[in-house]
Amino acid sequence: KGFTCGAEPSVVSSITREETEMADAGQESSDWSPRCATGQPETTHRLQHAERDTSSRRSKSIFTPLEQQVIQLKQQHKDALLAVECGYKYRFFGEDAEIAAKELNIVCHLDHNFMTCSIPTHRLFVHVRRLVSHGHKVGVVKQTETSAIKASGANRNTLFTRQLSALYTKSTLVGEDVNPVCRLGDVEEGGCDDVVSDPPDSFLLCISENWDKLKKQLTVGLVAVQPSTGDVLLDCFPDGPSRSELECRVLKINPVEILVPSDLSEQTERLLHSITNASAQADDRVRVERRDSAEFEFASAMNTVTSFYCHIQAKGVVASLESPVISCLGPLIQYLQEFNLERVLRSESSFRRLTCESEIMTLSAGTLRNLEILNNQTDGSVKGSLLWVLDHTRTPFGRRLMRKWVSQPLTDLQSISERQDAVQEILESDSLTLNSIRSLLSRLPDLERGICSIYHKKSSTQEFYLISSSLSRLGLELQTLQPAMRSQISSGLLRSLLLDTPDQLIPAQSFLKVLNEKAAKSGNKTELFSDLSGFPVLQERMEQIQTVLREIQDHRKDIRLILKAPALEYTTVSGQEFLIEVKNSGSSIVPPEWVKISSTKAVSRYHSPFLVDRYKKLQQLREQLMLDCQREWTNFLDQFGEHYHTMKRAISHLATMDCLFSLAEVAKQGDYCRPEVCDNKHQITIRDGRHPAIDLLMGEHNQYVPNHTELQGDGRRTMIITGPNMGGKSSYIRQVALICVMAQMGSYVPASAACVGILDATVCHLHCL
Repeated sequence: KGFTCGAEPSVVSSITREETEMADAGQESSDWSPRCATGQPETTHRLQHAERDTSSRRSKSIFTPLEQQVIQLKQQHKDALLAVECGYKYRFFGEDAEIAAKELNIVCHLDHNFMTCSIPTHRLFVHVRRLVSHGHKVGVVKQTETSAIKASGANRNTLFTRQLSALYTKSTLVGEDVNPVCRLGDVEEGGCDDVVSDPPDSFLLCISENWDKLKKQLTVGLVAVQPSTGDVLLDCFPDGPSRSELECRVLKINPVEILVPSDLSEQTERLLHSITNASAQADDRVRVERRDSAEFEFASAMNTVTSFYCHIQAKGVVASLESPVISCLGPLIQYLQEFNLERVLRSESSFRRLTCESEIMTLSAGTLRNLEILNNQTDGSVKGSLLWVLDHTRTPFGRRLMRKWVSQPLTDLQSISERQDAVQEILESDSLTLNSIRSLLSRLPDLERGICSIYHKKSSTQEFYLISSSLSRLGLELQTLQPAMRSQISSGLLRSLLLDTPDQLIPAQSFLKVLNEKAAKSGNKTELFSDLSGFPVLQERMEQIQTVLREIQDHRKDIRLILKAPALEYTTVSGQEFLIEVKNSGSSIVPPEWVKISSTKAVSRYHSPFLVDRYKKLQQLREQLMLDCQREWTNFLDQFGEHYHTMKRAISHLATMDCLFSLAEVAKQGDYCRPEVCDNKHQITIRDGRHPAIDLLMGEHNQYVPNHTELQGDGRRTMIITGPNMGGKSSYIRQVALICVMAQMGSYVPASAACVGILDATVCHLHCL
């Protein structure tokens, strides 16, 4: 029992227990057994020998109350690593401790019946993020009772009750425990190198399959949700044995977690296996969560969806969804309910079709790979891709939108022209207004994720203040620029984006005025609200606390008379308040009923019976105040959430502005031109075209030789490129395709002139013979 291990925690051996012994101890049998870490077989033998000796002395295994509580929690959440709050630290037990010790590189040791390791409370967000990045599901178990309130109750001699307060996976990192903005702000300054940052996108993708035996056709349903931003994508499509359509959509969505049924087809399993193993780094791989296939059956999923949307406006939209999409939506609702993140699915305004053939250019999975649209084919990083060339955005939400623009070029001529007009005006205008607007976008927090965290009612006071103050400042700044916008900006797209945004950000100002800035930044919820007139419960509780404090202060008169010390004041030592400090030389006059709290060589400190009673009452009221403040804070976040969709539209406008500024930055690089995009012509005419990524990688050496392209619908429709190896054939083919993609994005292109007809698809298949 006293064995501890400072060796490698990943090398373990188990201490077996008979289930009958556990039953004798009043415990349910469980396959989650105590573990012991050791590095040598001899040590294992000695430990097992010691275990037999112990068993001979004791007839049954005895678990501590905390261990019994942990066993019950683990039986309810077998698939999660549980971090259990124990005072000033969080502890892992059993096999959870072994896994956590290995991933976090901390010491794991035997304590009573379980292996255990611990982390400090103020570092919880660091360690949870690291465990989640390695593909684990992590549960945070917190104490639900406070010491003073428990001491006054009937169960004061029992163990603190603990409950699972939050679950986290790669796609569900939303909440105070994992997103303390005040600390994560230090990451940009290099203050927290060990913090795992959020990926640009964190989509949770749910996939269902429906095989039609009569038509011998597979239909795939797909629902992707990003809980941290509120985006919801839907799709339903037929697919073949190669699963090329599914692969294309997975590449575009770039999920961090995939939800699938347990009876997934072999072809889809192979595809997911290749996707999850695409990265060599374990913390960059996609996590796959397998659920009971019964949840994906249409009848079961429909019941879940119907009960979820029965009182919500979105039920009209949901009723029109295809059955494979319903089969995804049902399990997704159940999964997000485990994390209390299902609220993002309640609004129909968040729903968006992933592919709409009439609005975007079709780019297959092979095309995305071969043209290196989103990642290069060498090491899979962004550098060298088209996204790397075009992404000069300054905000996280602008960066996410740019990825969508690159992978989904437009096919509507008017929308393309609007973007081109906006980029041209930014490029050519000397207006200080546009420069001021772009400077406003610099050093902004992730507003999109911030308001979504508030919408989930999982935001910390620091995060709320940072987000609401940023929104308020943006609204006021844009409001002052409105006269200049109306007189200096001519682009219809820019005017619609900028003139509507200030009004949509107005609600943030009213919420910000209620808060005490200092308390919000420090996370002190008891002093958070500067005006308590709108919070009668808190006002009453504060009055009760003030009443007790006055009684304690008035009690000084009696103490001064007893001790004959007219100037006596209370002292506070090590958190103990209202101490009566008396020199040891005069301790004879101290009444015997006074309670000694602490002492030194020179003085002793006491509480009178009155102070003992009033101080106990004060502590109870303070803890009750904290609980009341937490409830009022949750209600406050809920009220802010009523403006969520309005503010999300405003942030979407800011993201569009950021992307337009980024495209203008690209156009400034030199030798770029505005392409002519034609709706009624079938042609690709490019003069002095260059590969955008290679041209940028070569820098100022001007080694890339420009090329012409001339393709006409009623003329030369095909070109066959020949030449030696490494002669530039593939680069030329990619160059033509990338220029067409850039043109239909609304971007300038690397050429002296270009005229492109609208393409409904780009297909690129490159391989070596």
